Amino acid sequence: MPSQKYSVFQPAKPYFDLVRSALGDLVDGEHFFDIVTDDTVYEVLYDLGWPRIIQGRTDLMAAFRGYVENIALQSADKLVTHKTGDGCVIEYEVHGTILATDVKYNNRFCSIIKIENRKIAHWRDYMDSHAAWKALTPDAT
Repeated sequence: MPSQKYSVFQPAKPYFDLVRSALGDLVDGEHFFDIVTDDTVYEVLYDLGWPRIIQGRTDLMAAFRGYVENIALQSADKLVTHKTGDGCVIEYEVHGTILATDVKYNNRFCSIIKIENRKIAHWRDYMDSHAAWKALTPDAT
């Protein structure tokens, strides 16, 4: 990570690094939280513990704090980037562990990112909800 300022988020580093790499020179800032606007909208189109809409950088950081208390990522890969007129769409995978159960977590995502003034203004996220559900409920059939 670029500084100790975000050291608490170390378990999500592979994700943050992948996003930062995908956006390249479209945005300014070193770390994921440096490249979002103060009033960013982070929208997730699935129901698995996160609010459907997170508004603002501060609330987004709080949500990710909860994420890293529960999941540690080992890697993020298979990045495909599609540039658009005002941002990009990224497809990628993350691989990690659910900390409470030591169950492996592998998931695929597609994120639609709108950029304004060289920062992420809006993020819409889609994921493989079934993969997340299986990792979070390992005894379920």
